[in-house]
Amino acid sequence: MDTDSAQGAVKEAVGKVQGAAGDVSGDTGEQMAGKARELSGKAQQLCASTTSLVRDTTVESPFTTLAVVALAGFVAGALWSHGGSHRDYHR
Repeated sequence: MDTDSAQGAVKEAVGKVQGAAGDVSGDTGEQMAGKARELSGKAQQLCASTTSLVRDTTVESPFTTLAVVALAGFVAGALWSHGGSHRDYHR
């Protein structure tokens, strides 16, 4: 388990405890702060897992990763060029 994932797990656990303390005391602010901290910890763990997955996939099959990134860049460019209004920004 890497550091970011471990920190996320700790943050999630602290958030659960903080939310439970808010439940017991009836403090809505404490409940919301606990839930926010818990969700932040889950997001940190997800980000760490995704980073690890991307790193492993890149090492195992670099050409497939390059193709996926190129396709994503092409799609993003196509969406960007066709989206919204076509203003002249070069005045």
